[in-house]
Amino acid sequence: MAGPALTDREDTEASESGPPSRRFRVPRVRTLVVTGVLLVLIGAGGTWLLYGSQWLRVERVTTSGTEVLTPAEVRDAAAVPVGAPLISVDTGAIEDRLRQKLPRIDSVDVVRSWPHGIRLKVTERKPVLMAEDERNSGKFVEVDREGVRFATIEKALKGVPRLELTPDQEGAAASLRRFGPERLTREAVRIAGRLPKAIAGDTRTVKVRSYDDISLVLADGRTVAWGSGEQSGQKARALAALMKAAPKARHFDVSVPTAPASAGS
Repeated sequence: MAGPALTDREDTEASESGPPSRRFRVPRVRTLVVTGVLLVLIGAGGTWLLYGSQWLRVERVTTSGTEVLTPAEVRDAAAVPVGAPLISVDTGAIEDRLRQKLPRIDSVDVVRSWPHGIRLKVTERKPVLMAEDERNSGKFVEVDREGVRFATIEKALKGVPRLELTPDQEGAAASLRRFGPERLTREAVRIAGRLPKAIAGDTRTVKVRSYDDISLVLADGRTVAWGSGEQSGQKARALAALMKAAPKARHFDVSVPTAPASAGS
């Protein structure tokens, strides 16, 4: 005898309580193989495009930021391998070559300019002082804000003070031996970099006799006893105020910035 018929609700519940349907299917082996082959082909094509094709190779080298140096000098020193795949160019090696061959360069950024270019962005060192070249009489060496001697020039630059290391006394000579010319040069540079603009433009010589005996010679022969490079900011402000208060003075002393003095007229 047949059992009782199921109601609509019971039929629905029985249907829902049955085994769940398979919503996701495991990819077939053929699909996996085809996908793998496509990825390999895409990778091979990309590699060939970057390294083997003629489309992405170095065709031009451009420069920017040069002032004293010429673009041709920078390009020659960079020795960029024109014709090589752009992706294979060693930008770090180019930067090293430029700094080694052209000491005037302070910093350089080598940039790939797709699809065919290399850009050389150069920043040149700025001279803060000039020192007489001991090896070449009559020539000068430019010194930047970090005390780096970076270039030899034939003629003195206008508006750039001369640096004189003159240890003419026994104590000064001892200071030169103790600190060395490089340290004393950095002290002179530190002073030159803290001078007020008007005074900097009027400064002709920075004389270094010892670490704590540095002086300035101005265009009209006036002198400034500066002392060491310490507290240069305070000394610069004291000098500006002193020169304003005693415009006819011939000598200024700011070696102790809290007690500046002037003399002569």
